[in-house]
Amino acid sequence: MTAAPEDTSAQLRAASAGFDALFANDLQKARETFAASDSPFHAMGNGVCAFLEAALGMETGLMAEASHLLALSEAGAKKQLKLAKSSSQTTQFPPGTEWELLHSDAVILLGLTHALSESYMGYIQCLYAMNSAHSKFSKLYKMVYSSGLDEYATPAASEPGSRAPSIRSEASAASATAAAPKPAKSGFFSRFTGASLTVPTAPRTPVHAAEGTVDELILSGTAFGYGLFNLVFSLLPAKIRGVVGFLGFQHDRKLALRALAVSAAKTDVHAVFAGLSLMTYHGVVLLLAGYQADEEHILRQYRAIVDKLESRYPTGSLWILNRAKILRMSYDPDGAIKVLQDGLAPGLPHTFAQADGLLLFELAWTLLSQRRYQEAADAFIRVTEINSWSHATYNFIAAGCYVSLKNYDKAQELLDKVPELIEKRKLGGKDLPTEVFIKKKIAFYKEQQKIATGSEEGYAHAARISPAEELSIFWNTHTRITRDTALAHVEDWATCLSTPPEVKSDTLTSVMDKEQTPSLPTDRPDTPDELAIRSLLLGIVHRTVGDYTGSRTFFEDAIARQPAIQVSTWVGGVAWFELAVLELKEMEAKSQGTSVDTHAWADVLKSALGKLDKALSLATQQVDLSSRLDSRIAMLKDEIGLKKEMLGIVP
Repeated sequence: MTAAPEDTSAQLRAASAGFDALFANDLQKARETFAASDSPFHAMGNGVCAFLEAALGMETGLMAEASHLLALSEAGAKKQLKLAKSSSQTTQFPPGTEWELLHSDAVILLGLTHALSESYMGYIQCLYAMNSAHSKFSKLYKMVYSSGLDEYATPAASEPGSRAPSIRSEASAASATAAAPKPAKSGFFSRFTGASLTVPTAPRTPVHAAEGTVDELILSGTAFGYGLFNLVFSLLPAKIRGVVGFLGFQHDRKLALRALAVSAAKTDVHAVFAGLSLMTYHGVVLLLAGYQADEEHILRQYRAIVDKLESRYPTGSLWILNRAKILRMSYDPDGAIKVLQDGLAPGLPHTFAQADGLLLFELAWTLLSQRRYQEAADAFIRVTEINSWSHATYNFIAAGCYVSLKNYDKAQELLDKVPELIEKRKLGGKDLPTEVFIKKKIAFYKEQQKIATGSEEGYAHAARISPAEELSIFWNTHTRITRDTALAHVEDWATCLSTPPEVKSDTLTSVMDKEQTPSLPTDRPDTPDELAIRSLLLGIVHRTVGDYTGSRTFFEDAIARQPAIQVSTWVGGVAWFELAVLELKEMEAKSQGTSVDTHAWADVLKSALGKLDKALSLATQQVDLSSRLDSRIAMLKDEIGLKKEMLGIVP
């Protein structure tokens, strides 16, 4: 028989205690709490624990366990839903709505596991799973939020003049009205499910619910699931979205962020996941988009969510992680490093290894960005002790740190481990995208070492450009570094090859204006790949120090070398992308303190979009890490769209 209303509420409260333990980093206590009952809420808790371990640590071995546990929750919710349909109404919503929601949660979590591989097949599998989730959450959304989201409070206020708010305060919710989102075209989903993304505009008083109630669960969970679906779909690479373009679905990222923000203002478990989703998204956009239409607005929203969750769960690694990310994105890498080191210190709960692994991973990248190579190498190796994702990648990056330190023996020791690690760890029988890249680089180093010495032995010496710095391009870690760090990079990269850069810049001249002539390697000729990668790196750090003229020259040089590149065919697409970012940043700098020149901005935005199209045309499936570039292009195009909206430029 269906659970009585009081039993359902009691089950929810009991399971919520387990989630509180999980978010405070006490995974052991969370599991003990979830094991104390066989309710669908507790089964979902068990599934979420396994899902987070799998997702945060890229632990493929735990994905099967997560699927099993989530399936148990799904089955329990289905059973309760069937029984509830014939029972009386116990909430503000139709009978069984809470079980429909719980069932939908399981579907969306199962779908997300497919996207973890960053492979095209994984994205497609994720997309079709999301299809099912969409139909369920669209139905719930139309019922629960029949008048849209405008009158619901969100965690932080948006300043006037910034982008249309996706997060507002309680006060602003009563006085401000966001622009109504455009209805999506009807298509496959609406024909088969009756669902539509059209947001009704009829006025209606918002539904309110007390904290910890089943009503709050329904309100928060519906906004979370609906928002997460739209957000995940919008972030999939364009080629993957195109696979199902005939279905007629059009994502609305602004509506997705708004829905997640409405959920994040609640107090239930969905609110925490909504906050985590928003934090992850804001952090990714700040790191990978390259340019933000309103960076301060993003940081303001980001801080508000972190403040709320960190005050509730001060020992939780996920919130400590995002506090550090905000500092890093705000050009305070030393502050970020301290927050991360404190979060990993003894004395805090450390039973959630995968969450701690994220802290360590972020620490390693931040140390690397600051050229603290020895500490970074140590941190990347420590990551291998916490999770079982690509140990080959961690060892490869650590080897790159030792290349930067000129410790080629230690670099070689780590590189020698990589091939076996790749073979031991394959996702679905295939190499991870990062590992495909690594195998090509090792083959390249061996070939160049043989040219230089007649033997492949000691091929770490052939890595004239640190592979750690090369991989850093894909994580965009050279953009938010200090000026001194960027200039140190300029000096290193100007002298790393057998010939100095053919193109010149004021920054390069000032850095290299020394009495002592630097020594250059002479054991073999430079390759087109190395010359192009060096120009790309120099273009990025020139832009970081504000030398836009020099930056453009280096990006154009990298693009011009694309036809001669043999191995690193990804350079051209990335260079076009970085050139688009340059144009936007340069225009932003010129606009500071002056009246807005809408016509000039329109020209720059059009030019940037043209360069992104060129980048996308080069990001084929055969190009290393193309799906990452594809997603970065999608993010930047959204930022350009927001900038047009802020300036009143008609698309």
